[in-house]
Amino acid sequence: MERLAGAWSFDRIIEGQATMQGRATFSPLDTESLAYREQGTLRLPNGTELQAEREYIFRKCEGGFDVFFKEEPPRLFHRISLHGAAELTGDASHLCNLDTYRSSYSFWPDGQFTIRHVVSGPRKDYTMTTVYTRIEP
Repeated sequence: MERLAGAWSFDRIIEGQATMQGRATFSPLDTESLAYREQGTLRLPNGTELQAEREYIFRKCEGGFDVFFKEEPPRLFHRISLHGAAELTGDASHLCNLDTYRSSYSFWPDGQFTIRHVVSGPRKDYTMTTVYTRIEP
């Protein structure tokens, strides 16, 4: 979790629907948890730009981390068990009503990381890929 603490820029592609660029921060809540907050500009295919933000809580667990929606009380989104050597990866699924989120995390040797959500179901059908790059202090 310590590797995530700090500020990151991100580039997101929501295939066929939008792009987003912004800044994300992982701030310590306690020795086991980080508060995640992102803010950025969402661009729709017709040129419309919207300001968007999102918050989660990342909590260390054995072999990886849990991601919670920032609610009271926090609600589990998914558990990521990491594996690999030079590149750490992990994946999970989450059912939201009738839509399924298949999420994967990849942490690269150069310090960047990628989160990919493939969402399918009767209400949603998209792939969202976000690449994070550390902002040097």
